[in-house]
Amino acid sequence: MNRTTLSLIGAATALAAITGVAALTGGSSDDADASAKAATRLPVQRSTLLCPTPSSSDVSNTTYTAYTPKRDGADAKDGGAELLPAQNPADDTTDPGGDDGGKDDGKNGKDGKDGGKGDRTAPGGDKPVLPLKEPGKPVTTEESSAGAPALIGTADGRFAPGWTVQQTTTIDAGSGRGLLGTACTAPDTDFWLPGVSTDRNRQDFVHLTNPDDAAAEVDLKLYGPSGRLKPSTDEAITVPPRSTVPVLLSTLTDQRAAAASLHVTARTGRIGAAVQAVDQKAGGDWLPASAVPSTSVAIPGIPKDATSARLIVFAPGSDDADLKVRLAGPNNAITPAGHESLHVKSGMTTAIDLGDVTKGEPGSLLLTPEGGGGPATPVVAALQVTRGKGSDQETAFIPATAAIERSATAADNRTKGSTLSLVAPRASAKVRVTASAGAGGGSPVSKTYEIKGGTTKALEPPRPASGKGPYAVTVERLSGGPVHASRMLALSQDGVPMFTIQSLPDDRGTVAVPEAGQDLSLLNDD
Repeated sequence: MNRTTLSLIGAATALAAITGVAALTGGSSDDADASAKAATRLPVQRSTLLCPTPSSSDVSNTTYTAYTPKRDGADAKDGGAELLPAQNPADDTTDPGGDDGGKDDGKNGKDGKDGGKGDRTAPGGDKPVLPLKEPGKPVTTEESSAGAPALIGTADGRFAPGWTVQQTTTIDAGSGRGLLGTACTAPDTDFWLPGVSTDRNRQDFVHLTNPDDAAAEVDLKLYGPSGRLKPSTDEAITVPPRSTVPVLLSTLTDQRAAAASLHVTARTGRIGAAVQAVDQKAGGDWLPASAVPSTSVAIPGIPKDATSARLIVFAPGSDDADLKVRLAGPNNAITPAGHESLHVKSGMTTAIDLGDVTKGEPGSLLLTPEGGGGPATPVVAALQVTRGKGSDQETAFIPATAAIERSATAADNRTKGSTLSLVAPRASAKVRVTASAGAGGGSPVSKTYEIKGGTTKALEPPRPASGKGPYAVTVERLSGGPVHASRMLALSQDGVPMFTIQSLPDDRGTVAVPEAGQDLSLLNDD
């Protein structure tokens, strides 16, 4: 056996040992041309989630709820899940109301060796936040301090598949009063956030959180109705290790735009990005990133009592987009009067006011390519929704949401005020909705629903039997076409219809692991 053959055998053996996903199987050389076995889906072994700084208000209260659904195939014993506070290296200059927009040079940041704790303490003390004891049962905690930090969390083993954390903040008075909710998100390198604003009646902060032990370099670019907003300063931001940096968007440009799109790109490293949008009159909420650019878009879960809805669309490519606009209601999909189609110019943000488009019925917005024979152009989109009138208005955002391939979960559901919206844009679909046990006990309850193609089903999710406290709701797609989902949490206070809406993309709790077969022809020395 020559040196080439030995090297190839050694490389193949090392690869199988390191990855743990390839198997060198036995068999004759007659099998060499056979295709590899179909990939097997296995539970993920590690998940990372990032929760932004909840609020700087002295009259705020934040509830955190964490949950991992029980998952077949996950290790029955090993693993854990918890969150630790991130550092804010520019506390004195980047909190909402500061004047430098968060563009700190990072010199005040720690090196990350202290696990990201810095001078902060976790809500409730120095212990990790929301450690899970077992899958299938949520845990919850509250924090009323205005100095509550952003959180960086990791789950592994049996707690990793489908791990979900919800952050829900109530602000009783002042600017941004209302219910602000967000599902903590996984880190990434590229985010599109249509629906931001640099207008004078809005304060929009993008919160950039770095979960890793090396600094991340991040670019921020804003696009208004006439194209790129001219930057007034360097748009590159350094986010130190295991830290969070909030940036006031209006400090990035001297131009004012009521509707704009923000592109967040990590040159190095990876980050979490979410925008806290605060309107001086209509409350505020978190604006999460849109689904990746797509030629067809679904925005699920417009409340039946929405008094206005504003659609914001951006075409990031080099071509314009021509879109057909439809509203999928409880019985069928219709075209909103006066808004049959939408033309979006390349590199420009387009916003249209749809008014009370739902007319007292729940619905979802569907954007598809306008017929024309040419290639369709991918877009990103979001919807700004308002409930209430006059001084009693409250605002929330629904981004374009990817379909549920297998399952998705919304944590922090209450016995009152939770509404689950499911839309099947094309073919009909069947889903199973499971309410977990409550944080204070109880038993899970599941129900099966069918969604007719082109319609939206808005329902009060099932509740746990004899359950107490917040609980999680998991949606599993059983059959049929794609399903998109969102969850609204409503809480009226002093006549203000406070609410927040979280989209439910697939939780990516499983990953395809291919099996490799032996191919001895690779070892031939010609």
